[in-house]
Amino acid sequence: MNLDLVVGDDGLARCSWAAQTAEYRGYHDLEWGRSLRDDRSLFERLCLESFQSGLSWITVLRKREAFRAAFEGFEPARVANYGPPEIERLLADDRIIRHRGKIEATIANAEALLSLWDRDGEGALTALLEVAAADPARQGRPARLSDVPSSTPGSAGLARALKARGFRFLGPTTLYAALQATGFVDDHVEGCHCA
Repeated sequence: MNLDLVVGDDGLARCSWAAQTAEYRGYHDLEWGRSLRDDRSLFERLCLESFQSGLSWITVLRKREAFRAAFEGFEPARVANYGPPEIERLLADDRIIRHRGKIEATIANAEALLSLWDRDGEGALTALLEVAAADPARQGRPARLSDVPSSTPGSAGLARALKARGFRFLGPTTLYAALQATGFVDDHVEGCHCA
């Protein structure tokens, strides 16, 4: 019996982390690992992963709608224009994670994304993530959660590539989590109904 799988009351086997809360179960079943290949949507997910750094994902998941409202839907052109008044507004917003470094990184990342688009066109962020996810050594789905890495050479390379393009607060572990969440890699445990 694989202890990294939990069978829910609906009879479906899931990665065991999905059984921790109802929010995790919904996120696992409907979003985590599903293919997301739109730069604007990926930008939001990268921002949220950045805010999660050092915290539990459930904290961000429960505040996601507030983040969307506070950052105007994570529209890159709007966020890139934020200055001191918007930073102070965000720091005062108790609905979100109020971390100056993460807020300023989100603004810098919006600017970096716009620069990336100016240089390489929309879709360039997606292309960078696709390159990072390509791992010829990867052999199928993990059998156990302990088989899932916290980062990979691809996510480390992605961190360097994004940093060189002006992105901030996105290290190899955060980026690997983003690759998992957005379906660039499939880390649903073997036997999970979502795999």
